[in-house]
Amino acid sequence: MKRTGRRRSSVWDCFEQVGNFVRCMKCDATLKYCGGATSSMMNHMSRHHPSTAPSDEDEKPVICTVQCIEEESAANSDIMQVAIMSPNMNTTTNLSERDYGERKRLKRSSVWDIFIKVDEEVHCTMCDTKLKYRSSTTSMMYHIKNKHPDTMPNDGGSVATHAEVTELISRMIEKDMLPINVVSGDGFRELLAYTVHHYKIPSAADITRLIEGHFHEKVEELVVQLGKVEKLALTADLWTALPFQRYITVFCSFITEDWQGRYAVLQTHKLPSDSHTTTDSVTERLLSTVQTWGIAGKVTACIHNSTRGVSAPHAFVRVTWDYATCFATTLQLAVSDGLSEDLVRIIVAAGKLVKHFNHGLLASNALELKQVQMCLPQHKLIQSCKARWDTICDMFERLLEQRWAIKAVLSDRTITNRQEAQTLEIEDDCWQIIENFTPVLATLKWATTIISAETEVSISNIYPITFSLIQTHLVPKDNDVEQVSEFKMKVQDSLRNHMEVDSNDLASKPALIASMLDPRHKHLSFLTPTGRLAAKVKLHELVSKLDVLTTTVGPKEEQQEILVTPEISQVAMPSQLRSDTKNTMMLLLGDNYSSSYATDSEAQVDYYLRDIAPSLDINPLEWWRLNGPRFPKLATLARHYLCVPGVSLPSLLSEAGQSFATMRTRLSPEHVDMMIFVNRNV
Repeated sequence: MKRTGRRRSSVWDCFEQVGNFVRCMKCDATLKYCGGATSSMMNHMSRHHPSTAPSDEDEKPVICTVQCIEEESAANSDIMQVAIMSPNMNTTTNLSERDYGERKRLKRSSVWDIFIKVDEEVHCTMCDTKLKYRSSTTSMMYHIKNKHPDTMPNDGGSVATHAEVTELISRMIEKDMLPINVVSGDGFRELLAYTVHHYKIPSAADITRLIEGHFHEKVEELVVQLGKVEKLALTADLWTALPFQRYITVFCSFITEDWQGRYAVLQTHKLPSDSHTTTDSVTERLLSTVQTWGIAGKVTACIHNSTRGVSAPHAFVRVTWDYATCFATTLQLAVSDGLSEDLVRIIVAAGKLVKHFNHGLLASNALELKQVQMCLPQHKLIQSCKARWDTICDMFERLLEQRWAIKAVLSDRTITNRQEAQTLEIEDDCWQIIENFTPVLATLKWATTIISAETEVSISNIYPITFSLIQTHLVPKDNDVEQVSEFKMKVQDSLRNHMEVDSNDLASKPALIASMLDPRHKHLSFLTPTGRLAAKVKLHELVSKLDVLTTTVGPKEEQQEILVTPEISQVAMPSQLRSDTKNTMMLLLGDNYSSSYATDSEAQVDYYLRDIAPSLDINPLEWWRLNGPRFPKLATLARHYLCVPGVSLPSLLSEAGQSFATMRTRLSPEHVDMMIFVNRNV
């Protein structure tokens, strides 16, 4: 190292040089020392010892001939440039003496204030962590961010490589379901050019190849999972994108060997753009999906959200599974059937009132002031959505909460003029209807919430909840106003019709079979004695079919599982007979002589039905995980039927699901299948 014409910096009062490093005499921190530069030492002092940091006034800008002692790649951008130019020198002349590669090499990242390089590794001076070093400071930056956030460097440098940035862009497009050609947009390119220097922005084709790679990886994982599954259920979610593009997304749900519920997207098909989706077109897509994934013979049932007869009788000729309508769709139809003209008029008037307060600045501010004066919750009014009836309940609940604050604002002529107030005000008898109607809607909303729980078994709750609504919650009361009593009766009739509760074939419905296989509902107390007997006969029939199938597939294995022949050496000797009487009796009469573990199929059903039902707050899958060995045949059936969801797509009824439903409408037809697959199969 050659130093000429340079005055000694005052930072050397705090540091001493040790070979190629410098050591802080205040905290013993070791820093890389390269080419006479004191910048890293000055940064260290200002960050860790600000009270004693040197002013550096005595260090005048002079020319320093620098020879870096570290043998690293010229492409390394992690070393700070230390060549200091004198103001009176010709800048062009000086720059010509150094090529661009050397100047880039001398740019130093502040992570080197915390790390030191030892051979092919870097060592953290704060916690002794050792990391591999390959000409990049990314791993060091992540280490500091996670382990030492208080000392996180802020040098404005990029912490990600070109490949990492490109990977993050592809993940962003997958998570937010953006069109792939977003990378071609001028605004996106300007943003990246400003934030990530020297970054070559990838083309749409490059991003497509990355996402296709993620897609194929997830396909391989799902194929392995489905290969281990004995039975699964399908859900057919029919939806529309603009402009007038109709799709069907096929999901599958199943229960793993350790009794964990899982669901995954299989495929998204584009449907004909005509106004009517035929049964044949939907069935064709379902059969194609089953064939593609090799799950023929494994499907128990298919749940759909179509109101146009997907489960038409002739559809059963081509498929081997049962069809059932999404319960949320059924409840939507029932509520729509129950709304009279008077109720619709009140809903419209309430929506108009909410719109006035949510979109008018003067009215909104006045409402907030009245809420404070009346000690009411400072909540904003909720606007109902035509696509979701449950938002009517939310709107009415919030209006009832803020009723008197709303009336106060409407009666204040400095805020609302007389003509506008007369148009917006809701009459007292309408308020009474809203007050009487809201609890009924809230009960129906609770039912939808329970059935739509994504992490819970849902299909087994459908008929218990349906009968509870019909027999209890939708029965008109003496204090109900006329419009509400009429609504209850109409919803009752609609549920009876759509759920076929009076059908002679009710015991064969997948939802009722699932109720019997759910230990919480197995008593079927909501049915008549005749209905319970029919359901029990159906359960015996399913177990018998399972026995036949098991015998056909592997009679030897079944025989080996049941027959146990003790060895002669295991028989107790006469001298031990008195002390080992219990063990000897088990050898003579068999382990299952008085055991609750039933080997006979009919006995299993009887044992199961007589067993005490658990409380409603238990998870049925957890119950089967613990009790499955007691009822092995029924446990198999439980896996077959409890995997069926109650709705076509549970998450669509949540806020995140609504966001997903909106985002998927902007996907291009050529990428919609791949994008939904990688987005939903996390």
